[in-house]
Order: sequence, then C-alpha cells, then structure tokens
Amino acid sequence: MDDGSLYLAVKSLHVVAVISWMAGLLYLPRLFVYHAEAKAGSATSETFKIMERRLLKAITTPAMIASWVLGLSLAFGFGVIDGTQDGWFHAKLALVVVLTAFHGALARWRKSFEADRNTHSARFFRVVNEIPTLIMIAVVFLVIMKPF
Repeated sequence: MDDGSLYLAVKSLHVVAVISWMAGLLYLPRLFVYHAEAKAGSATSETFKIMERRLLKAITTPAMIASWVLGLSLAFGFGVIDGTQDGWFHAKLALVVVLTAFHGALARWRKSFEADRNTHSARFFRVVNEIPTLIMIAVVFLVIMKPF
C-alpha cells in the first residue's frame, strides 16, 4: 500500500470512528432523558443502566480513543498540519478537547445513574443533548472550509 492509499485508509477509519463517537455522544444523553424520568430501582431504570453502560464502554469510549489516535496520526504522521499556520486545526482540536470533556461528564452521569444517585432532571439532559450537535457543526465547518 503506497502512502497515498494508507493516508486515505487512515482518513476513512477516522471518519468511521468519529461517526461512532458522535452517535454515542448524541444517544447517551437521550437515554439519560428517559432514565431521569424512570423510578430508581425499577425494571425500566435497570434496563437503562445496562444500555448506558454498554453504549459507553463498548462503542463510545473505544470510538473516542480511535478518533484521537487516527486523527493525530493524520495530522502529524502524514504531515498534513503545519502547526504554525493552521489556525482552523487549533480551533478544531480545542473543540475536540471540549467533546472529550463532555464524554467524561457523560461517564460521570452514567455512574450516578448506576448508583441511583442522579440529581439532574430530564430537562437538563435535553439541553445537554444539544452540546455535541453544536460542536459537531463547528468542527465540520472548520475542517471543510479551513477559514483561518
């Protein structure tokens, strides 16, 4: 496989990983909306616990790790980014750090649900659910348009 084909393969895997990560970041808060409305200890609540744990541990976290590894490989392993001139990349990287922190918040909230100690309302999670969407839109525009 030549360098050009390898680059395209890594880029393709990066896109798949990002899509998978975003799916988890969008779906987990939606599960929390419904979980927050379920009675602690109920069969419904216990089902949400299983769904949330599996989504986070089997899909979302591995996809986040793959997104980071593949993205940094693209940026620095293939010499795509000129760290001194690519302001769009620095902005994108900052937003990906925010998404990573959001991922960490989701993990903490999942643990609070697991322990039947959630203190947030369904409304809170409905609002929180919009955060990854807004960041995703900004990242896509940065990557495609490279405005600075």
